[in-house]
Amino acid sequence: MLQNREGQKVPQTTFRTRQDHEWVDVSTDEIFRGRTVVVFALPGAFTPTCSSTHVPRYNQLTPAFRQHGIDEVICVSVNDAFVMNEWRKEQKAYNVTFLPDGNGDFSRAMGMLVPKDDLGFGERSWRYSMLVKDGVIEKMFIEADVPGDPFEVSDADSMLSYIAPDAVKPLDVTVFSREGCPYCVRAKGLLHDAGIRFEELVLNRDFTEATIRAVSGASTVPQVFINGDRIGDSESLEAWLAGQTRNAA
Repeated sequence: MLQNREGQKVPQTTFRTRQDHEWVDVSTDEIFRGRTVVVFALPGAFTPTCSSTHVPRYNQLTPAFRQHGIDEVICVSVNDAFVMNEWRKEQKAYNVTFLPDGNGDFSRAMGMLVPKDDLGFGERSWRYSMLVKDGVIEKMFIEADVPGDPFEVSDADSMLSYIAPDAVKPLDVTVFSREGCPYCVRAKGLLHDAGIRFEELVLNRDFTEATIRAVSGASTVPQVFINGDRIGDSESLEAWLAGQTRNAA
């Protein structure tokens, strides 16, 4: 039976972390005392849902969490410190702190350690998230106790909506570009000046001309996409940004 521990203190545990090639023990008090912390726990490093969705979105939204009083966002998994460190590097999730619960002590004390013998995992953490203030759990989002690995409520967006319902979430922006393209440089400069973070995909390195035709219907770059919508080239982006400014006025 999964335990909702809202209103209770987080269990006293020591996490064995690996920092600069040295073992560093980190206590529960060091993490939570006098601080406001978001924790999300998941079944395992490098596993599909954890890597494709759970960690990336928390990493993306961590700046928004910090704007609304969160001191730290922490990922907990029943994996050792070496695995957690390598997973963080692979994910480039440098906004999030990865805590190894190698023996499952924290997950067990939370009432969230579950058998995953059918997958050859042994005991692992159930998927959940929680908001902890000065060591006391204020809110938990626990996935339903059903077979498999449900992922419906412990996501970063649900937690941010609880903490700050009116929070402005970052835009999802991708720029298809080409090396040596002045219009691409202009588009990226416009986004930088507007304070909008983006991912860049470079022609013949990350995609081919066939790909840009398939997704945009055009063969020229730059092509800018925002929240699933094709904005277009640098001039179209400039017009879109101007419209956003007018709407905000």
